[in-house]
Amino acid sequence: MSNRTANIIAVFLLIFVFLIAFLSVKNDSLTMDEVAHLPAGYGYLTQKDMRLNPEHPPLIKDLGALPLLFIKNIKFPSEIPAWKSDINGQWNFGRYFLYNTGNPADKMILWGRMPMILILILLGFFIFKWAKELFGNKAGLLALFLFSFSPTLLAHGRLVTTDVGAAAGVTVATYYFLKSLKSPVKKNIIIAGIVFGIAQLLKFSAVLLVPFFGIIGLVWWLKKSGTFLQTIRTGFLVFLIGFLLIWPVYQFHTWNYPKDRQVSDTEFYLKDTPEFIKKPIIFASDKPILRPYALYLTGVSMVFQRVAGGNTTYFLGEVSNIGWRSYFPIVYLIKEPLAFHILTLIALLYAACLVRRSLGGGGAIKNRICVWLRLHFPEFSMLVFVGIYWAVSIQGNLNIGIRHLLPVFPFTILLVSGAVSNLLKEPFLKLKCFLLAFLISWQAVSVISVFPHFLAYFNESVGGPESGYKYVVDSNLDWGQDLKGLKNWVEKNGIDTIYLDYFGGGDPQYYLGTKFSPWWGSRNPKELPKGSYLAVSASFLQGGRGKKIPGLQAPEGYYLWLNEYSPVAKIGYSIFIYKIEEINISSPDSAEASSID
Repeated sequence: MSNRTANIIAVFLLIFVFLIAFLSVKNDSLTMDEVAHLPAGYGYLTQKDMRLNPEHPPLIKDLGALPLLFIKNIKFPSEIPAWKSDINGQWNFGRYFLYNTGNPADKMILWGRMPMILILILLGFFIFKWAKELFGNKAGLLALFLFSFSPTLLAHGRLVTTDVGAAAGVTVATYYFLKSLKSPVKKNIIIAGIVFGIAQLLKFSAVLLVPFFGIIGLVWWLKKSGTFLQTIRTGFLVFLIGFLLIWPVYQFHTWNYPKDRQVSDTEFYLKDTPEFIKKPIIFASDKPILRPYALYLTGVSMVFQRVAGGNTTYFLGEVSNIGWRSYFPIVYLIKEPLAFHILTLIALLYAACLVRRSLGGGGAIKNRICVWLRLHFPEFSMLVFVGIYWAVSIQGNLNIGIRHLLPVFPFTILLVSGAVSNLLKEPFLKLKCFLLAFLISWQAVSVISVFPHFLAYFNESVGGPESGYKYVVDSNLDWGQDLKGLKNWVEKNGIDTIYLDYFGGGDPQYYLGTKFSPWWGSRNPKELPKGSYLAVSASFLQGGRGKKIPGLQAPEGYYLWLNEYSPVAKIGYSIFIYKIEEINISSPDSAEASSID
């Protein structure tokens, strides 16, 4: 296949990704994190003040808010307590800014999502480019195809959130760092440093690039591909340029952030942080030159606290706030297409055969390893990052979605594509091509079949998205994206009042008006009038039916009574609607908690 043909096919695939991302998200309501990110970004650009949402770097939020600058007469409510006096009043401010000021909320949300889709396209381009350089045109197209039909990338690449941006930052930064190691000329080092700095401004998890680059730099030197001083110099300059880039960006974002406010906010954020970390950050928070780095380090510290502390969530019939070691492996297995898992297994078996063949050859093992590293250093680097990131994720307590694994997705796709494309040769070439065509077609059909509900994708092993709620919720299934769908259902069915327990970033009052009646799990079900309709987000529904772990201080079983009912409708797999004819509440002891059955 010629380069021209491969490039033309790649362009069409990227256009397809843009269209399907746009068409699938234009009717989605605001998800949970977006209600903080989009208004915060608008505040950064217009007020030069980063008092909101400091636990994430500003760049994604800036990009999301950039199109909003072209919408006329947007009102910024700087007089409300959520901005003036609350510490990080991101949730209250975000909802008020979007839904209570007369601003065109839906237009702002849609425009804010457009730059995110462009970042998704950029990531797809780099996956294609790198796979093509490493393994050839066929591998480049296979990698881009797997990217284009990744339900998780499609789901989160449309939203004003940081996860796909993190994946793009890690991928592009690694590409240019390896290029700077191979050819440590000034141009390559400067580009690598700038991209490394941009990655740090996309998501704080990119800080893992520091030990990762250190490891692969050490191995690069040990395999005698460069001198020790040359490797140290390259790594040092990349880190220096990257961390210097952080300063002007954060300087802009602290320009109008009052010094005393930054100090008091930092003291609050870091109250549980060890003194040797907290004191220097607080000290730097009102120093003109140091303030930008103080705010950056405050955000990094907040992320480490959150990963250690976790979030209360539902998983496999349990409710916990300390996480499960099996969470990410199981969620990855059920949230990614079965066809992709089969391709991954084929790639692993192929790699195992290559390792066995290499170890069985003549010469010292050390020499054979060095030869392999010289020939396959990019693949080795990807494997190292995948291993580091998986290990950190499994050990953490922040178990709220497969989206937190997104930084490993591009490398996994690249490695699988490279291995599979190498198998496309004799013997049995026709059979191999048929099997590959079958698998990628299966993946495409499986993913497109859930359009436009990519966030709710589950593979066939658990019954697809219809049964996903039995296993896991939150951003794996229910992030508030279906509120507008609920509005349409209420209007279509002529419902006068809908009781709603909603999990997400949208405003039920804004969309449902006087038909909305708030509900929460701790209320007595007998308060519901006979014949009324109750809508419950899957995250709250399963949280109220799961069994809490010992020691968790939280209510339990408050939605077990709904086990007596079958939903009359489901909105986009994430909102369950019940018609309440007669309340017959079982005791918690006699009701069975929600489980996989």
